[in-house]
Amino acid sequence: MPALVIQTAFLGDVVLTTPLLSALAAEHGPVDVVTTPIAGPLLETHPAVRTVIPYDKRGRDRGWAGVRSLGRRLKAERYACAYLPHRSLRTAALALLARIPSRIGFSGGWSFLYTEARPKPSVGHESDRLLALANEAPGAYPPHLRPTAADEQAAATLIEGAFIALAPGSIWGSKRWPYYAELAAKLAEHVAVVVVGGPDDVELGDAIVQAVRPSGRQAVNACGRLTLRQSAALIGKAALLVTNDSAPLHLATAMGTPIVALFGPTVTEFGFGPLRAGDVALGVDPLQCRPCSSHGPPQCPLGHHRCLRELTVAAVIAAIEELGALRRRS
Repeated sequence: MPALVIQTAFLGDVVLTTPLLSALAAEHGPVDVVTTPIAGPLLETHPAVRTVIPYDKRGRDRGWAGVRSLGRRLKAERYACAYLPHRSLRTAALALLARIPSRIGFSGGWSFLYTEARPKPSVGHESDRLLALANEAPGAYPPHLRPTAADEQAAATLIEGAFIALAPGSIWGSKRWPYYAELAAKLAEHVAVVVVGGPDDVELGDAIVQAVRPSGRQAVNACGRLTLRQSAALIGKAALLVTNDSAPLHLATAMGTPIVALFGPTVTEFGFGPLRAGDVALGVDPLQCRPCSSHGPPQCPLGHHRCLRELTVAAVIAAIEELGALRRRS
């Protein structure tokens, strides 16, 4: 039987687990993965994955009844080993209830339920820290996604030619940079602009496109129009992505797209910034209140939101120009 990986954390965490999946597949062959319904399609086409097992922990599988039910299903598969990158009681309980004889996770609050607890590095990028679960060196495998040809075609129907992608959304309100519309209006003088995001970001996208419209330049709101895997394909076609500290940052990393990432209440030292050399992370450094939390609260606790309000459009454009992503339209 293949190894089992249980990773039901946030979408970005799932993307950053793909190096671990590649490392484990090199040892065990393609692995089975328990993950969230939203992240599942991203992993279905990954070469390191054999089967994706959706776990809707906040929906139909919520509560301990859902844990027990999935545990029974996993037990029937008779997995020999499970790798548990997400330190949570649900994850530990699933592997225990599945009676998987070898349960390998990181040391922490629930590691007494594992058969082997390995130390998680305290520094470095999260994708490299997760590789430690497979005893792999940092950088041994990069984050990687593989959209299908149909995904690529769906993305291509939205826009032709060069464009810069903007990802203005985040489930954490304090992570949202407030100047995407102004940025889009200036970028559109040089290159087409595409706004990427989910259904919850449609209004943000509409406002950004509306800001470009008076110039007659090209701007497309792709929010809510594509599946997640199609969105990854679209980001992969972009000359560059400007994004908050949110899932699109990690999609761009996995698709090899240059990144300008905007950090406000969080910092890259947490391990979730751009990974590749040349990518840029911008933030307002001399603020004593920054960082204010591990994820970023819904609103600025102090009410001023200086960490992103003081990050200027000019600074972002300068970073984009330095990366060479602007092309004068003919």
